Amino acid sequence: MFKTNIKSIYLEKRFPLRISRGIRAGSSNLFVEISDENENTGFGEGAPGGSEGAADIETAIQIAQDHIAQNPKFTHPVSHYRTSLENGLAPCVLAAFDIALWDLLAKQAKLPLHRLLGLPAPNGITSMTIGIMTAEEASERVQILFEKGRIFHALKIKLGSPEGIEADQDMYNAIYPFAKNNNISLRVDANGGWSVSDAKKMMLWLAERNCDYVEQPLVEGDEHRLEELFQKRPLPIYVDESCRFASQIKTYAHCVDGVNLKLMKCGGITGALEILNTARAYKLKTMIGCMSESSISIGAGAALTGIIDHIDLDSHLNLKPDIATGLQLKNGMILPLTENHIGHGSILK
Repeated sequence: MFKTNIKSIYLEKRFPLRISRGIRAGSSNLFVEISDENENTGFGEGAPGGSEGAADIETAIQIAQDHIAQNPKFTHPVSHYRTSLENGLAPCVLAAFDIALWDLLAKQAKLPLHRLLGLPAPNGITSMTIGIMTAEEASERVQILFEKGRIFHALKIKLGSPEGIEADQDMYNAIYPFAKNNNISLRVDANGGWSVSDAKKMMLWLAERNCDYVEQPLVEGDEHRLEELFQKRPLPIYVDESCRFASQIKTYAHCVDGVNLKLMKCGGITGALEILNTARAYKLKTMIGCMSESSISIGAGAALTGIIDHIDLDSHLNLKPDIATGLQLKNGMILPLTENHIGHGSILK
């Protein structure tokens, strides 16, 4: 018989994150603990959001409580995922339960989560995100990010400024010399903040300045215009907000180079595996990103990184403090603290 506990914890950001749609200084996230009779406990996390099915933490908690009342006996995470999705469970709440169930299953098997899933060990460098800001602020921020010997090999720059592409260019130019001199890769995420015309201009401009790729250049809902942007593109195009579930990939697979999955959008690890398998079937590259999350869900995402092309799992590094332990930043990679860890490697403090 499972014992389930839910709680809300506020996660404060060290640096508020501004993107094209607004700014966020922190968030109250949903945490789920599922324990068995042998005192194994799986930990899961959900970051509420309007487009993730629960606009705020109060809504997420109510949905979670109702879900527990309707499901006194939890099943295997895959069958739980499919049933919950069919019943319309909010993806961010489903993610918390799905992550907790997979963590519990791995702990019962006494295996790291990636091994339980049959995946290679966590691998690949993570980007460190820099939100929209002035050029002066961006120059200062990169110096702070690399203080105390911190090692990052890639930066993801949020563009799509409400002030226009000139502001985007000023900010990128403030970071570019530092990145070039320190051999740091640069990636750009517009979060749907560009028009088609501006996206074409910016992609040409960025291609001349060592940008690796552009993520979500057009607003969600304008996927029909990606084909126009895809033709003669100077940089690879990835979609993020446009990719919530594996079933959506077929509609734009012909006009993107890759997809970015987020556990909060697809409902957790089970949904993420479906996206990865579908993307491979369409010969697309893959990326994993995050929202306002602690090490609990970051650890779950990291378990998948052995088969993912680009990694953007850094939100826990911008918390003061992270409310969970178990991960380390090593040579620019997000890895478990110990080689013999079990589950996804993170626990609540």
